[in-house]
Amino acid sequence: MSDRLLTTRPLTAEVFAPFGSVIDTRSVAPRAMNAGMALRYHDLAEIRVSGEEARAVIGLVEAAPYPVPLAFSLVERHPFGSQAFIPLNAAPFLVIVCPDQDGRPGRPQAFLTAPWQGVCYAPNTWHGVLTPLGERQNFVVVDRAGGGVNLEEFTYDAAWTVSLPG
Repeated sequence: MSDRLLTTRPLTAEVFAPFGSVIDTRSVAPRAMNAGMALRYHDLAEIRVSGEEARAVIGLVEAAPYPVPLAFSLVERHPFGSQAFIPLNAAPFLVIVCPDQDGRPGRPQAFLTAPWQGVCYAPNTWHGVLTPLGERQNFVVVDRAGGGVNLEEFTYDAAWTVSLPG
């Protein structure tokens, strides 16, 4: 077995904590609102921003699916702010993150989301690109806008391969 083969694990708040937050309605008790006609799942993730004229912004991304097994070599990070991805359907997607090792990404880890889970990457967290599976998928993105270069990319010398269990 190749030392560059990653098998996905289920995405849980505990294993993802070094990289950010899992956005999952199962993690908080909902509050009734609108005269009981709606439930609010409050404070699922914290968006942190820093830098010149920084502010949190909301966008929408429509992403094409990737094949599995997935070969990848590009990861990125955002030094001045969090970045959250919230799916608009229950389809799973891959989440790839890497610990920082002296300013460079270390060995990647791969996770598969459960239905309706999203992620919020902590500032300066190395992560893979948005990776839906099977079909196009839309995501709400909460991100940072403002001055400064808030994107750093890194390309590994050799590709990593992600497979699904089973």
